Amino acid sequence: DEWGPPEPKPKAKTAKRTVEPKAPKEPKAPKVPKEPKPRAPRKPAAERKTQAPKRPKDSGSSGLAGTRRKKVEDKRVSFIVSEAHQADRWADEGSSQAELRVKKEKVKEEDFTFDEPCLKKQKTSGACLGQPTALPSSEAQSLRNELNMNWNMIQLLSTLTCVEQWVCLNVVVLLREENTVPFMVRYRKEMINHMDADAVRDVQMVYEELCSVAKKTQSVIQTLKKDGVLTTELEQNLRSCQSANELDHVYSPYKKGSKLTKARRAKALGLEGAATALMETPHSLDLRAFVKPGTEGLSSVEEVATGVEHILADMIAKDPDTLTYVKTLCEKSIVTIQSSVSKSALKDKEQGKSVSDQKKKGEPKNPQDIDKFQLYFDFTSNIQRIQPHQTLAINRGESLKILTVKVNIPDSVKSDFTRWCINSRWRPKTFAREELNAIIRNAVEDSYKRLILPFLTRGYRTKLTSAAEKESIAMFVRNLRQRLLVGPVRGCVIMGVDPGFTHGCKLAVLSPTSQILHTDVVYLNNPGQQREADKLLTIKVYSCRETESFFSDLISRRYFHPLDVSYCITSEAGASIYSVSPEAVKEMPDLDPNLRSAVSIGRRVQDPLAELVKIDPKHIGIGTYQHDVSAGALKAALGGVVQECVSFVGVDINICSEILMRHVAGLNAGRARSIAEWRKKKGPFINREQLKLVKGMGPKSYQQCAGFIRINPQTLQSIKSSLQPEAAAAPEKSTAKKGKGKTGVSVPNSFNPLDQTCIHPESYHVAQR
Repeated sequence: DEWGPPEPKPKAKTAKRTVEPKAPKEPKAPKVPKEPKPRAPRKPAAERKTQAPKRPKDSGSSGLAGTRRKKVEDKRVSFIVSEAHQADRWADEGSSQAELRVKKEKVKEEDFTFDEPCLKKQKTSGACLGQPTALPSSEAQSLRNELNMNWNMIQLLSTLTCVEQWVCLNVVVLLREENTVPFMVRYRKEMINHMDADAVRDVQMVYEELCSVAKKTQSVIQTLKKDGVLTTELEQNLRSCQSANELDHVYSPYKKGSKLTKARRAKALGLEGAATALMETPHSLDLRAFVKPGTEGLSSVEEVATGVEHILADMIAKDPDTLTYVKTLCEKSIVTIQSSVSKSALKDKEQGKSVSDQKKKGEPKNPQDIDKFQLYFDFTSNIQRIQPHQTLAINRGESLKILTVKVNIPDSVKSDFTRWCINSRWRPKTFAREELNAIIRNAVEDSYKRLILPFLTRGYRTKLTSAAEKESIAMFVRNLRQRLLVGPVRGCVIMGVDPGFTHGCKLAVLSPTSQILHTDVVYLNNPGQQREADKLLTIKVYSCRETESFFSDLISRRYFHPLDVSYCITSEAGASIYSVSPEAVKEMPDLDPNLRSAVSIGRRVQDPLAELVKIDPKHIGIGTYQHDVSAGALKAALGGVVQECVSFVGVDINICSEILMRHVAGLNAGRARSIAEWRKKKGPFINREQLKLVKGMGPKSYQQCAGFIRINPQTLQSIKSSLQPEAAAAPEKSTAKKGKGKTGVSVPNSFNPLDQTCIHPESYHVAQR
């Protein structure tokens, strides 16, 4: 129906075009813009646009797709209307309207043609399909009961991540259902508004941080309740905390190990009533009534006044409105961070301590370390403009006791804050005598200097460090993704060379399938270079800069003729660490560790992804300040990007290594080992359904990993031809998964062509239709 009607349109178009040459002859052409006729077609166009998303009935009711199509169509149709309106100035009214209709019909065709692939979003049956929906009542209630905080998780998550609330809601639901990030990004993209993996991981990280704050809050409340110091007001303040820094600020005075604060000592003396009366009914307050001669802290009116000041200062520092106001003042001011060389570092540099002396005393600084931070000996930067690497450098210098760091908040903030507190927020409700006003004034100044200023400084340092760590991890992730997704060099013989001076250059010749053909050691940096070159020639080459120069000279002199030889340089970072790892020992048990590194270098060119996943990402040498960031956050982020790269590229389940399988979404070391054992015992996998027969592979694991696993027919055929007939027929006999307490699982025995694509088995019926 959609493709049929446009056929007669060209006739109308050509017929109308014959009228166009007559249009300039009409004398009323200048009056055309004043007439309302050119505007008339816009109403039906708008009506047609609003109904356009409802047209494809087989789109799975994708609200997001409809919205996106609507926006695109709005822009394109409005563009055509403006063109037609300009054409109206020189053309006849009837011809221009007919032209407009024809053009709009063409836009309709093009829009349908190019955007049709976006309408296949039928994978999430029963889900929201990209539309803002409410969390199911059971889920919402369980989430609220788990957190039991004064803030809404979804709203706060949306504010902190700058992501729409309905998207945050869907991400939380998917995470709670134990879905992996690669699975969500590829097969639930409508629910997460087509976000990429990095954006989803950001939401996941903030969500986990908020859950951690909520969990810690519950623990603190239970502790305070056990100690008998929990009040209703304190509990509400704790449940209103949105970060670990805020929670620590409220909880720190009540920690068992902490020294009793001045405010708590004053409250223990019974002065809390005096502080309350000072704010509520100061006209009737008499401090002399609280004086108790001989009692420490109450022996005079001055000591009583000091105790009341401490209680008021604590109340001011814990008041949410007061903290919000002072933060607003700081945002309007220029706050700077300043670093300078510490006195102890200068003293150590002058004395020139030896490294051994410092290690004995536990002091990790020496003159060379101090010189590395010379750039930050007199460094000042706006808190808004400091770069992440500068923050991490300052933090490292401070931890080594080489630098002293200070946050400078302008004095104008203090004066404005004091004025606002005295005249507005903390003004007594009735008339107060001058000596009582002096107590309030002193309490405000003491609260700002002793409590609020350190709180602001800690907040700024924590915020800067957190942002710097996130950027450092993000850069690490970007570099790792680039390194893992470098294109492989297939179908040629490669000689890997690990350069060395004293111990020589280690060589490893690899076949096109990464099998080790030959290994050797040559010494290229000694007088007998020609002898070593002849040694290279006897190796039969199957298809550091000094080493590069040596090989490039041999190639330029056509030393390897008639072989077509070229060279490339790849990073050797992590090769030495891998060569002595348990994986390398298991893979190459009879090979010297020095030669294993040459094999690893050669394989990095043949298949970077398959080789680099064997090495801890922290040893690849692609990050900055990796030892200064949170080890747990870095490990989680790097593990996530390795899983993302391996999953999105896909693995051939019949030939990939066990180490590579571990990084597929939904799999782990145990399941990868089970798959390898199943493959070794029963032969190659014929289809994805056979994964259900593997030990430890449940419905959820299968759902997460199935789309990223490939069954290559060429690989399957070559393996079957190389196996014995009975071994090749073994998998066909397995039709059920037998285990203790488990029912049998029936799977087909035939090859499915869709198993070699990235289409998920849950969408096979759509592709087949």
